[in-house]
Amino acid sequence: MATIKEIAKAAKVSQATVSRILNNDLSLSVSDETKLRVLAVADEFEYVPLKTRKKARNNKRLNIAIVDWYVNKALIEDPYYLYLMTTVEKALSKENINSFKMLKVDGKYISSINKIPDGIIAIGRFDEDSVSQLSSICDNIVFIDSSPSAEKYSSVMINTELGTTQALKYLYSLGHRRIAYIGGKVISDSGLKLTFAIDDRRKIAYQNFVDSKNLESFIFEGNKLSYGEGFELAKVLIKKIDRPTAVFVANDTMASGVIARLTQEGIKVPQDISVVGFNDIPPSKYLTPPLTSVKLDMNYIAISTINLLKEKLDNSFYFPKKILIPTSISIRQSTCAKTEVNNN
Repeated sequence: MATIKEIAKAAKVSQATVSRILNNDLSLSVSDETKLRVLAVADEFEYVPLKTRKKARNNKRLNIAIVDWYVNKALIEDPYYLYLMTTVEKALSKENINSFKMLKVDGKYISSINKIPDGIIAIGRFDEDSVSQLSSICDNIVFIDSSPSAEKYSSVMINTELGTTQALKYLYSLGHRRIAYIGGKVISDSGLKLTFAIDDRRKIAYQNFVDSKNLESFIFEGNKLSYGEGFELAKVLIKKIDRPTAVFVANDTMASGVIARLTQEGIKVPQDISVVGFNDIPPSKYLTPPLTSVKLDMNYIAISTINLLKEKLDNSFYFPKKILIPTSISIRQSTCAKTEVNNN
């Protein structure tokens, strides 16, 4: 299917001139010879106007494959990606778009149904081999929460630095000056091998914040972001002589482990230690106490992803984009103003 750029090159005129001629712009001042040449090239190249392509696409129900990098065990440990995947499926359904899962079996991606997808939504972190496999199935891919091959594929990312700073500023506004960070190892979001762990951007943002405020740094880091790691790291935290009065935790699942350990040790949340999580997954509001958390608008993530995929399918002046989704704070009962703490 010819593009305006290709027609402009063949007709030896600008893309703007081609566009105005094909849209019958009467205010355009060019010779009849030029108009006829452009129209002849467009006919020869079988050019189809964008509106016509969109109408044809809308009349054809799209089939979009959803790929998630997590294994079932990991989804149970941290259900964030499960909630995100469900939100994407619901958003696709509202757009009258078919969706189905693509699974990785014996190192190879296979479709859960006998269909070739029109596009792929890939949720999570993917190495170079996985990206290559997916692109061999369908090159219309949008990534969520990672940005491999950013020069070729669009992506939707969470502004984790913003969310971390919002959480820390909130705790600081409550009078907390001894604020800890609890997190774990994470995988690079740029398509490196999945065995390669890097510093979490939340950890980096935490360190930048405490440095900017001349505060003491309290970093507790496990091997992964899980309930169990949060439970164990909280035990290390409470042994500090000058114990923190607040803690920012890298995700809600880990934060629930932190709260469980603090409660078991007789430390009150938030009176003794305030706790803030990240992701604001639905169960967070039902913890005891309900968890203050950095909120991600999953519906906005899903809609932004679908719009990027539609843009790629339209093939109209497409170039890859990276969208950073902003965050906010859901304030609940796991935080309060700083109070004097008995560390004994």
